[in-house]
Order: sequence, then structure tokens, then C-alpha cells
Amino acid sequence: MTEEGGKSQASKVQSILDIQNTPCARESILHGAGGSLVAGLVHFLATSRVKRSFDVGVAGFMLTTLGSWFYCRYNNAKLRVQQRIIQDGIKNKVMYEGTSLDPTRKKTEDE
Repeated sequence: MTEEGGKSQASKVQSILDIQNTPCARESILHGAGGSLVAGLVHFLATSRVKRSFDVGVAGFMLTTLGSWFYCRYNNAKLRVQQRIIQDGIKNKVMYEGTSLDPTRKKTEDE
């Protein structure tokens, strides 16, 4: 294996483990840990079955993490769309300001 190939593989592993810079990843994992703890503990208190409670905790982690991840990513995408619409509106306002195409300009009789 060449040194260059080793660096690319190492960077791939580092990018997977770089949770701090991945949007929504940290919050989703923390929510998943909380969901796992709650689901496993409630199941254990209800049934006193350790192995099944562990399995329920793992399932709770997966479901809570994925649910939190998709909810956060959806909200981020919606926010980006809103920001793009606002930026386009500001560009149009600057471009048409003071012209006859300005929608905020009052129409006069001579126009």
C-alpha cells in the first residue's frame, strides 16, 4: 500500500468519526442515548428481563437517533430554502429599487 493510499483511507475514517462538524450528528446521538436509556429502563422495570431490555434499549437508540437525525435534517433543509428565497428577494429589491418595476413604489398618474 502506498503512503498516498494510506492517507486517503485514514482521512475517510477521520471523516466518519468527525461528528462535531457533521450537521445534526451530535444532537442525534445524544437524543439516541437518552432514548435508549429510557426505553431499556422502562422495559426492565416492567418485565425484569435483562436481555430483552437491552435489546429494547438498542432498538430505542436506533429509532430515536434516526428520528432525531431526519427531523433535524428536514428542518435544516427547510431553513436553507427560506434563506435562499429571502436572499433572492433582497437581490431583486436592490436591483429594482427606484425603477418603474419597483413593487413598493407608489404609482402616480403620469406613469
